[in-house]
Formats: sequence, C-alpha cells, structure tokens
Amino acid sequence: MAINKNHEFEELDGVKCGIVEKNVAQARVQFLKNLLEYNGFTVMVVASPPAKAAAAPVPKAEEGSATAVPVVLPPAPETFTVGVTDYTFNPVNAIFGRSLKTKDGHVVTLAYWHQKEAVSQDEIPYYEDSNS
Repeated sequence: MAINKNHEFEELDGVKCGIVEKNVAQARVQFLKNLLEYNGFTVMVVASPPAKAAAAPVPKAEEGSATAVPVVLPPAPETFTVGVTDYTFNPVNAIFGRSLKTKDGHVVTLAYWHQKEAVSQDEIPYYEDSNS
C-alpha cells in the first residue's frame, strides 16, 4: 500500500517493485528502461491489465429482421507497467532531487523525463545561482 500517489509499489511478476509509471506505450517503456538501467536500476516491465470498459449496448433486432448486427469493439491499446526492483524508488524525488543522469552526463530534468526535450538542459538550481 502506497503512502501517497507518488510512491507506489506492487509485485510485478512476483518481484516487489517501485512503480515508475503505469499504462505506458512501448516507445515510452523503451525510453524509461534505457534511462533507468543506465542509472543502475533493474527494470521490470509487465503488460497492464486491460481497462474495464462499460458493457456495450446490445442492439435490438428490427421487426422482421432475423438477427441483430453484432457490435465490434476496437482492440484496447497495449500498455505496460514499468517498475524497478528498488521498491523505495520514487520518480518525483529522483527527478527533483537531481539524482538521475543521462548518458551524456546531464541531470535529468522534468521536461526530459516527460520527453518534451530531446536533450536534458541542466538548470542551475535557484539556491546555487550566483545572480540571485
């Protein structure tokens, strides 16, 4: 049971893991796996259970019609849950605590984590900025 939403953990394939993200696409899984393994974490990836959908309404057969037209639902997108075997891992603390690094030695920023930037731009924390 997590203390708060930022620190979730559960068993993935029988191993207690700290949850990094849930319901992520394959491309995001690869990004997170590469980043976290570079930082020394053992990454576990399992398929997320499909979302519980409301029952589809059953169409009524028209009078004089022998059968109703079946409703075809689109397949649910395949998503994954990403976790690390260090169940004390907290992604929020790791990002804002500046403890994750990229392969080129830069600190992982929030924009880089969310893949809004292709390269992590080190920001000087306000408490280290000499211009303040």
